[in-house]
Amino acid sequence: MSLTQFLAILKARWWVALLLVSLTVGATLGVSLLLPKQYSSTATVVIDVKPDPIAGQFAGMLAPSYMATQVDVIQSDRVARRVVRNLKLAENPQVRADWVEATGGQGDIEAWIAGRFKPNMDVRPSRESNVISVSYRAPDPVFAAALANAFVQAYIDISLDLRVDPAKRYSEFFDLRAKEAREALEKAQSRVSAFQKEKGIIATDERLDVESSRLSELSSQLVMIQALSSESGSRQAQTRGESAERMQEVLNNPVVGALKSDLSRNEARLQELNARLGDSHPQVIEAKANISTLRSKLDAETKRVTGGVGVTANINRQREMELRASLEAQRVKVLRMKAVRDEGAVLLRELESAQRAYETVLARLNQTSLESQATQGNIFVLGQASPPVDPSSPKVALNTVMSAIVGLLLAVAAVFGIEMLDRRVRVFEDLTSSVGLPVLGVMPKPTAQFKLGGKRRLSIMQQRLVNGLPAPQKG
Repeated sequence: MSLTQFLAILKARWWVALLLVSLTVGATLGVSLLLPKQYSSTATVVIDVKPDPIAGQFAGMLAPSYMATQVDVIQSDRVARRVVRNLKLAENPQVRADWVEATGGQGDIEAWIAGRFKPNMDVRPSRESNVISVSYRAPDPVFAAALANAFVQAYIDISLDLRVDPAKRYSEFFDLRAKEAREALEKAQSRVSAFQKEKGIIATDERLDVESSRLSELSSQLVMIQALSSESGSRQAQTRGESAERMQEVLNNPVVGALKSDLSRNEARLQELNARLGDSHPQVIEAKANISTLRSKLDAETKRVTGGVGVTANINRQREMELRASLEAQRVKVLRMKAVRDEGAVLLRELESAQRAYETVLARLNQTSLESQATQGNIFVLGQASPPVDPSSPKVALNTVMSAIVGLLLAVAAVFGIEMLDRRVRVFEDLTSSVGLPVLGVMPKPTAQFKLGGKRRLSIMQQRLVNGLPAPQKG
């Protein structure tokens, strides 16, 4: 459909369009004037996001889910019931009479009142801030402001309850856990004390270090005495052979040296006497007797000296055996003390673990106890609702404009609906589309006039006739 057809249809049925627009606007205006006036009052709250001084955490992250949760909390039945209780509406005789009349006295009056409040409340969070607006609509401006402020206060109270109530339950839980942890700590401490008393261990016991040092010292002494014992054993074995006279102790002995000197002199004198006097001479015999005596004394003194080496070897062997026994006893003692210390270390670790568990539970208990005693939340009133002067609804001007737009759309739809039911030829395009033949010309209306030369008006037919005459010649 072309614009020409559209305008032709509207021009032909303008009265229908005008009638529908007038009826729509009139009905809307009448209803708007007859509807009771509604007043809307708004209170605002702000959510503080500073770290909690008790928990050390941020109160809110301003996430969309967090703000949506707060909106749901404000619109919840619990907040509405708190409003009813704070305003003591359930005790109002008129309200109770309305409840009895509406429900026959069945059900919960607080739930009934809260259900009537919620449809008139509007909660809107700010898009880019942590501010929430709470609006309430009512016929009385004072009542609207009072209900908006009451919902805000109830929301603040419920938010504090939602924070304090779990903290109280957690506090009871951690109080029970703290008692159990304290009992476990006391039992662990008792086991450590009994073990220390039984084993003779004190808090600053250093006996294991002392005994370990003594064990190291005994090991060093054993190594030394083993070396001495081996050396003395070798020397003792030397004394049993022919090389005993060449031992250092024998060679360094002054008595042995003197006897050897005397023996050498006597042997030299014997040779001289034997050569000069012969074997049977008394002096030769006496010299031989002296040499034999000296040899006996030398052997006796050598045996005495080498006997001391044997005694030293025996003493060294005895000391080695004693040190070996002492070392073994010391090793057993150190191992026993290490086992005791390891057992005590296990008990001490259990005690430390019980101590840490108790301290952790006690810290949580203190924190939850402080949270359960909190009297201030993170939500604060930013603006109190005040009774409005102008009503928020009905909005007569806006309703009239909207009804005019709606009426115009209905009028256009109605005009075209009627036109489709009673189709007529309005312009030559309608004729072309109806018969399917081309249009050769258009006859003007007989009453149509044309202005010629600015002096008189001719109809279009007269103008065509005048235009068809030959032009007058000049001169």
